[in-house]
Amino acid sequence: MSELIDRKLKDLPRSPGVYFHKDKSGQIIYVGKAAVLRHRVRQYFQKSRDMDIKTRALVDEIADVDWVETESELDALFLESEMVKRYMPRFNILLRDDKSQTYIRIDLKSQWPTVTFTRNPLDDGASYFGPYYSALAIKKGLRYLRRIFPYYTKPRRDGQRPDLDAHIGLSPDPDTTSAQYKTNLKQLIRYIKGDGKGIVRELESQMKQAARAQDFETAAQIRNKLLWLKSLSQKIMFGDREFLDISKDKALTDLKYLLSLEQIPKRIEGFDISHMSGTNVVASMVVFSNGVSDRTEYRKFKTRQDRNDDYANMYEVVHRRLSPKNIQAWGKPDLIIVDGGKGQLEAALKASEEQNCQLAIISIAKRDEEIIIHPQRSNVSVGHLFDESTVSGSDLFISRSGGYIILNLHPGQMNASSHSKNLRGGGFSKYDHVTKLIQRIRDESHRFAVSYHTVLKRANQSKSQLDDIAGIGPATRRQLIKKFGSVRALKAASLTEITEVVGRHRAQLIVNGLVDR
Repeated sequence: MSELIDRKLKDLPRSPGVYFHKDKSGQIIYVGKAAVLRHRVRQYFQKSRDMDIKTRALVDEIADVDWVETESELDALFLESEMVKRYMPRFNILLRDDKSQTYIRIDLKSQWPTVTFTRNPLDDGASYFGPYYSALAIKKGLRYLRRIFPYYTKPRRDGQRPDLDAHIGLSPDPDTTSAQYKTNLKQLIRYIKGDGKGIVRELESQMKQAARAQDFETAAQIRNKLLWLKSLSQKIMFGDREFLDISKDKALTDLKYLLSLEQIPKRIEGFDISHMSGTNVVASMVVFSNGVSDRTEYRKFKTRQDRNDDYANMYEVVHRRLSPKNIQAWGKPDLIIVDGGKGQLEAALKASEEQNCQLAIISIAKRDEEIIIHPQRSNVSVGHLFDESTVSGSDLFISRSGGYIILNLHPGQMNASSHSKNLRGGGFSKYDHVTKLIQRIRDESHRFAVSYHTVLKRANQSKSQLDDIAGIGPATRRQLIKKFGSVRALKAASLTEITEVVGRHRAQLIVNGLVDR
């Protein structure tokens, strides 16, 4: 064990957090979480501990250790997951190749929402929180929280007798209304997002009000909730927000330096377009707060017209995003990253200028994973990097092309496939972590756009010709298909036969609507 590691082990705190093992080149090779950083990290260097072959191989390569403290294990659990996705440490892949990610799903739009777990989040209108790599810890944490915020795990049926969960307080009281239940779930969501202290303050105020009104039964119920909430700090939990001091995030601080930004970019937005030959054109806007994906802030766009023109589509989406209404509702980003080349960047810059928004906007091109910047209009400056790029053995390379500046943060590394899979394990450049952060944002915007496009494509594939006939609703369509079996059989039916099912007026609408279709 080196003197550097020995000195750092003495400084380890007794708080929860996330730790980073690095090799001699400074590359992060493993990310882990800990309930007590001091105890967990020291275990790697105890000679008396039995280790499997993979863990021993990891320990042999550790040349440095770093860590970030969090407020609770809740925050450490999610932060670990996000850092693994950003840095793709090779030992995390080796040691966790049998584990997949878990999300919490809450369908607030239902009358009686349920709280469940899933491996595959869908674009179905529900709220998803995660991902989390430790499914056991997540499920254990939800069991604790269920005593404070009772919820259903299966759809409730009106008139159904209360089950065991309701009797022991894990499901809502049978007299609870749908509105009251949703209010309770919103508190649960607030806790997941990290607002536990705010909830405690509100409950303390409500308890005092109930006591003053001599409603001692309600006051006692709130008191019990408070006791459970305050005990959660000693239990394994989960979270969807990091409480990271972003000044310690090297990727963000170096990104600030590279682009000469006025401040560390706290809110970064990524945009991508997805379509198939100009049909079902959609766009995604993903948000990274303090370097971590913030799924509650994601937005999706359906373009106003379908066209096979990525430049025009990007212009429309960024123009809509930066409208006064959306700026007021969502705030201004500190940095916008566009998935694409010079054309997509030009479209985004034009849209921002027309909306009078002075924002830092760059793009990342898939083929060579290079950052593209307009020297005057991108509202960033990289002039200070030209001297650095000319030094022998430099960690970056800058060139000019058609009035744009091309910034390569991985000189000497070649990209062999779309979305840069082979650059994930690079580690040859001191700006490797910046490359991975930008790739993480770009890949997430691509995933989100493709998922929305897929939903629309499947919906259109199952769309019936009856859907386009004005005045014919879902109930009428079901009646017709039940009677005739298919649209083809309906076309062959006479007006009289259709009238017997839906009446004369709608039958005439259907006959007229199916002509020449």
